[in-house]
Amino acid sequence: MAALDFECSDKVPETARIVSCALILVGGGLDTNTRTWLVNPGVAQEPGAIAVHKLTDEHLSEHGAPAAQAVADIAKSIAEVVAAGVPIVGHNIGSFDLNLLNHECLRHLGDGLEGILRQPLTRVIDTMVIDRHVAPYRRRVSETQGPYQMRTTAETYGLAWDEAAAHGAEYDALQSARAAYRMGAIAHQPRAERPVWVHRLRAQRFDALAGVSVDDLHLMQQAWAKEQAAGFQEWLRCKAPEGKRDPQAVVDGRWPLVPAPRQVGED
Repeated sequence: MAALDFECSDKVPETARIVSCALILVGGGLDTNTRTWLVNPGVAQEPGAIAVHKLTDEHLSEHGAPAAQAVADIAKSIAEVVAAGVPIVGHNIGSFDLNLLNHECLRHLGDGLEGILRQPLTRVIDTMVIDRHVAPYRRRVSETQGPYQMRTTAETYGLAWDEAAAHGAEYDALQSARAAYRMGAIAHQPRAERPVWVHRLRAQRFDALAGVSVDDLHLMQQAWAKEQAAGFQEWLRCKAPEGKRDPQAVVDGRWPLVPAPRQVGED
C-alpha cells in the first residue's frame, strides 16, 4: 500500500494549503519506502491548524519548499504509485486528503489530480469509510475524541498511539496503513476468533471485506461513503441538537473526489 497523509493550513479542502506530506510504500514483502515534503504554502495558516501540527508560518517560510514545486513533486510521486497499481490508503483520504491535493493541483499546476494522473482513481482505501461501515454506531470516546478519528480507529484495532508523534503526516500515514491491515486481518479470521468488541457489534459486516479485490473494495467504499453522507445529512437536518441542526444542510457523498471547478481562487 501507499500510505498518504497531509498536514495543512485549515480544515476546508477547497481552501486549505499543504504544509507537509508523507507518502509511504509499505507491505508486500518489500522494504518500507518513505517520502516526506515540507511546504511553504505562501499564505498565513489558521491558528487552529498550527496548534495541531506545530508547523509555524515562520518555520515553513524558512524551511519549506515553494508550494508549486512541492505540489508538482507530490503529484508526480502519486502518479508513479497509481501507474504501478499500488492502492493508496489513508484515513478520511476520500473526503479530505485527495480533495485537498486536487485543489492544490488545480491551483498550482492548472489541472486536477486525475488529469495529472491521466487516469481515474480506482484503488483507494479509506480507513474511515471502512471503519464507519463495519463498526457503525460507535460513540465518542470523550468531548475531544470523536468516534472515528484516527486515534479512535487505531486504538479500536489494537494499535498503540503516541499522541506526541500524532498529527505529523508520516505518523498518521503509517497508522492508517496499519489500521487497514488490521481490518483485513479481522475479515479473514473465522468469526469465532474475532475480537470480543467485534462480536458485540449490532451488525456483522467484516465478512464483506474478505476475499474482495482492491478495485471491488473501491466500488464498495463509494456506495458506503454515499450512504454515510446521506445519514449525516439527515442527522444535521432533523436529529442534531440545537446549535448544530441545519434544515438546509447538504453533505456531498461523492468519493474519493468531489469534482472541482477548473478555476480555483488565484493567489
